[in-house]
Amino acid sequence: MNKQTFIQGAMILMVAGIINRILGFIPRILLPRIIGAEGVGLYQLGYPFFIVLVTIISGGIPLAVAKLVAEAESARQPSRSESILRTSLVFTVGLGVFFTIIYVVGARWISQNILTDPRVYQTFLAMSPMIIIVAISSVYRGYFQGKQDMIPSAISSIMETIARIICVLWFSYLLLPMGIAYGAAGAMLGVAAGEVVGMAVILWQYRRLRKRVKKQPPLASKATVPNSNNTNTIKFKHSLGRILNIAIPVTGGRLVGSLSYLLESITTAQSLAIAGIATAVATSQYGALQGMIIPLLLLPGALTSSLAVSLVPSLAEAQAQGDMKTIHLRLHQSLRLALVSGAPFAAMMYVLAEPICMFIYNNSEIAGMLKVMAPFALFLYVQAPLQATLQALDKPGRALLNTLIGAVIKITLIFYLASNPSFAIYGAIIALIVNMMVVTILHGYSVAHILKFRMPFLDTIKVICVMIIMAGAGKFIFYDTIISSNLGIQLTASIGIAGILYLILSALMGLIDFSDMKRIPFLGKYFRS
Repeated sequence: MNKQTFIQGAMILMVAGIINRILGFIPRILLPRIIGAEGVGLYQLGYPFFIVLVTIISGGIPLAVAKLVAEAESARQPSRSESILRTSLVFTVGLGVFFTIIYVVGARWISQNILTDPRVYQTFLAMSPMIIIVAISSVYRGYFQGKQDMIPSAISSIMETIARIICVLWFSYLLLPMGIAYGAAGAMLGVAAGEVVGMAVILWQYRRLRKRVKKQPPLASKATVPNSNNTNTIKFKHSLGRILNIAIPVTGGRLVGSLSYLLESITTAQSLAIAGIATAVATSQYGALQGMIIPLLLLPGALTSSLAVSLVPSLAEAQAQGDMKTIHLRLHQSLRLALVSGAPFAAMMYVLAEPICMFIYNNSEIAGMLKVMAPFALFLYVQAPLQATLQALDKPGRALLNTLIGAVIKITLIFYLASNPSFAIYGAIIALIVNMMVVTILHGYSVAHILKFRMPFLDTIKVICVMIIMAGAGKFIFYDTIISSNLGIQLTASIGIAGILYLILSALMGLIDFSDMKRIPFLGKYFRS
C-alpha cells in the first residue's frame, strides 16, 4: 500500500465521519421535541450497557481483522483472508448470541436495581438485537479496511446514519402514545433498524466483491493436502489465536472508556436517588445532560477529530525520519487550529446558552448546564490532537493511563457531589468538567515531557482574548440590537456577525492565515495560488 492510497483511505473515512456527525445531530435536535428530556433520559440510561457489551465482543476485532487481512493480501493469499473473515465471524457471532441471552435475561433486574428506573426495561429489550448486528458489521468493515478499500465502510456508515435518523424519529413517534418508556424504546428500535441497514449495505458490498473475484482467473498456488476436520480445527484455532493476540489489548484499552461511561450513568442515577431527587426528575436531568447538552459541546469535535486523524500519519512519518522540527511544527499547528476552531463554539454557547437551547430543543430550562460547561469545552477540543500525538508516538499506554486516572476522579466526584442535594445534577457536571481538565492536562504534560515541547500558551491567551470580544459582541447583538422578532433569525444573525468579527481578529492576531486554509481538505485548493 503506497502513501497516497493510505491518505485517500483516511480522507474517505474522515469525510464519512464528518457527514455522520452532522447528520447524527438531527435526531438529537428533534428527538427531545418528540419524547421530551425524560424520554431521552430513558434512552441514554440503557445505552452504556450496550456500549460495554459491544466493546467486549468486537472492540479490537475489526483492527485485528484489518491487520491480518492486509498481511494476507500483501502475501497474495486471498484464501487466508477468507479464513480470517470466517474465524472472526464465528467467534463474534458466538459471543454475540451468548451476551444477548444474558442481556435479555438480566434486563429487568438491571433496570430495577442498578439504574433505579424500571422504565428502562423496554429500551433494554429494543437494544438487544443490535449486539449481534454490530458484531457482524464490525468484522466486515475490518475485512474491507484490510484490503485498503474504505469505500464500503464509508457507504455503510452513511446509509446507516440516514436510516437511523428516519427510523428513530418515526418509531418514537409511533410508540409514544403507549407511554414515554415505549417512546424511548421506539427510538432505540430506530437505532437498531439503522444498524440493520448498515449491515445489509456492507454485506451487499461483500457479495459484489465475491462476484468480481470469481470472474478473475485463479492465482497459481502450490498443491495442498485435502482438508480434514482435524486440519480445519487446527487452522481455526491458529487464526483465532492470532486474532485474539491483537484484539485483546485493543479491547482492554477501549473497555476503559466504555466502563467509565457505564459507571458514570449508574453512579449518576444512584447519586441522584441518594440526593432525594424523584426518579422521573433524575431521569429527565440525566437525559438533558447526556442527550442534549453533551452533543452540543461535541459538535466542534467533527473538526478536531478530523484534525487528530490527519495528525497521526504526519507525526508517525516525521518520527520515523527523526525530524523533531516537523513534529513540533505539526503539533503546534494542530493545537492552534483546535483552539481556534473550537473557541467560537464555546464562546457562543456560554453567552447565548438560553436562546440556543430554546431554538434547538425548545427547552430553556437546561441552558444552565450548557452555560456552566461551555467555557471548559476548550479542554475537550485540545484533548483530541494531544491523544492522537501520544498514539502516533507509540505511547498508547500513557494515553490509557491518563484516561483511567481521569475516569476514577470523575466517578468519585459524581458519587460525592451528585448525592448532595445542593449540587444534584450539577455535581455530575462538575465531575465531567474536572475529568476534561485532568485528562487534557495529563496528556499535555505527557506530550511536553516526551517531546520536550512547549505548549502554545501565547496562542491560548490570544484565543481567550478573541473569545471574550466575540462573546461580548454576540451578546450585545442578540440582546440589545433588534434584527428580527424571529428567534432563529436573531440568533443566526448574532452568531454570524460575531463569527465574522472572530475571524477578522484571529487573522489580525496571527491565529489563522492562508497556510492554514490551504491545509483544509477539499476546500484548501481554493486558497492556493
